[in-house]
Amino acid sequence: MTKPLSGIRIIELAGIGPAPYAGQLLSDMGAEVIVVHRPGFVMPSIDGRGKKSIVVDLRQDEGGQVVRTLCKTADVLIEGLRPGVAERLGVGPKDCHAENPKLVYGRMTGWGQTGPWAKTAGHDINYISITGALEAMGVKGNTPFPPLNLVGDYGGGSMFLITGILAALLQAERTGKGDIVDAAIIDGTSSMMGIVYTLHALGQWREDRQSNLLDGAMPYYRCYETSDGKHMAVGCIEPQFFALMLDILNINPDEFGGQNNPKHWPAQHQHLETLFVTKSRDDWTALFDGTDACVTPVLTYLEAPSHPQNAARGGLDEHQGRIHPAAAPKFNSSQNDINHDLAIPGAQTRRLLTDAGLDEAAIKKLIESKIVVARD
Repeated sequence: MTKPLSGIRIIELAGIGPAPYAGQLLSDMGAEVIVVHRPGFVMPSIDGRGKKSIVVDLRQDEGGQVVRTLCKTADVLIEGLRPGVAERLGVGPKDCHAENPKLVYGRMTGWGQTGPWAKTAGHDINYISITGALEAMGVKGNTPFPPLNLVGDYGGGSMFLITGILAALLQAERTGKGDIVDAAIIDGTSSMMGIVYTLHALGQWREDRQSNLLDGAMPYYRCYETSDGKHMAVGCIEPQFFALMLDILNINPDEFGGQNNPKHWPAQHQHLETLFVTKSRDDWTALFDGTDACVTPVLTYLEAPSHPQNAARGGLDEHQGRIHPAAAPKFNSSQNDINHDLAIPGAQTRRLLTDAGLDEAAIKKLIESKIVVARD
């Protein structure tokens, strides 16, 4: 069995964050991903699993020509540089489309290719700060707290870049013409905030943090500390699930008060806080296990692989001392295994240049001129 993207070749200009993660996910789905590393030491990362590597000095004009040559047989190029940098290096969209009009050119930035901040520096926390996402998360009255880089870099960035690339590949197959995908973290994050804007328009969401259905304001949608200093996550939004939670906790629903009556919420918060702290997290986990009460343990990332549901799905496994997330999503009609090998800079330089049509003399000249570095 082959994978869904088997036969698709992707050139990825080395970087950090959302662009290489997008490349990893596409590699997991079967694409051949070739990372163009810069000369010098590069620490292997999990985002480099299953990829090939060629080391090219793009500061030299001949380096840009090497990448453009690789583009002739590629379907996609991914870059996460500041706007204008790829053009200066001779590997911008016009340069690459001149070699391969069908190429899908994927661009990943925080601010986007246009706008007054397009060429300024930033990181995940900065990007989500101007979308309203950061201000909406955290404890009311406290300073907003960054939600790792899952919301901006990977949610608003990688996932939207991948969506754009796959859509453009389908278009290129139909029309024979590639496109430029301008994926900006601020755009993707704003898109994911759509539910907030919708609920606000309906009068069901307020700007005040921790005042809404999904931000920890409700007694039935938040976390509670347990006796061992750990936590349980409560998410029983639907009335029948809420009733089941009360039943398991042996709480009288008439005394507890209505689920969606704001005047009862302060007392309900206090009641549940006092109750959950009487048992350990594992005790509560056993009590709620397999029920529809929507009450689950809050695990650390090192505990997560051993949870029965994660283990049954094979979502996380250990390989040579590293925990690897499995390929996602899974496909019924193709292989779902992953290549755990991390890309070693320059490990396939000679082979890739040979596949691109260069003879041994030309490859030797590139190596001697330090335009490329070969470790194969």
